[in-house]
Amino acid sequence: MTAGQPSPAEPDAFHAARAGSFDSAAAQYAANRPAYPPALFDAVEELAGRPLTGARTVDVGAGTGIATALLHARGADVLAVEPGAGMAAEFRRALPRVPLVRGDGNALPVADAHADLVTYAQAWHWTDPARSVPEALRVLRPGGALALWWNTHAPDVQWTAEAGRRTARFLGADVAAEAGKPGRPDQPADPSGRLDFARRTVRWSRRVPIDTHLANIGSHSAFLVTPAERTAAFLEEERAHLLDVFPDGTVEETYDVLLLVARTP
Repeated sequence: MTAGQPSPAEPDAFHAARAGSFDSAAAQYAANRPAYPPALFDAVEELAGRPLTGARTVDVGAGTGIATALLHARGADVLAVEPGAGMAAEFRRALPRVPLVRGDGNALPVADAHADLVTYAQAWHWTDPARSVPEALRVLRPGGALALWWNTHAPDVQWTAEAGRRTARFLGADVAAEAGKPGRPDQPADPSGRLDFARRTVRWSRRVPIDTHLANIGSHSAFLVTPAERTAAFLEEERAHLLDVFPDGTVEETYDVLLLVARTP
């Protein structure tokens, strides 16, 4: 979305607009967003207490299938759940043989006690934990696990920290409007306290052309709901800053994947 952005004074409407913004940029999202390292899935297995091979898994907020494809490659029996039509269409193009149903974590279209593992990659913060926690517990079998993870920018990498400050200044009140939303990586994953999450951080990096890096930035919801001309101007300014750091035009992005895993009784 590039027009009709809700006022930051209407945080619920703004949150909903951001959540729905990905459908218009699904191909951009699929082509430019980072994936996840093998070490993340090693950690999921360790904290869940079982291998992914053969695990009946529900990947919620599957988007274009970035995490789903990796879970499938590790041998998991995956059912993907995605609310957005555009993202679901991109998913089906990429993973035509992986089952996908339309829905979201607040009302999972999945039978009781169906899953060994319920996963959310970059998606838990789009749910209402007061609803998504009971839904995850309903869908999980006894001894199953809920795994949530996010690629977050490594704060100790100087150029990343500087870019983050520029982004915060640009987005301004838009970022403030989202602050405190339950389920964000920097907030409790389960404000009710019903789940006991183990926490792990996995660092990894990727080297990508500067155009990929900028397209990745532009695929984030805060930019998708900003007028296109403003986003384009910001990204061109970012290009100049990045070329000072990476004159060969190849950006090394460093991520800390925040992983939270809770087992059911």
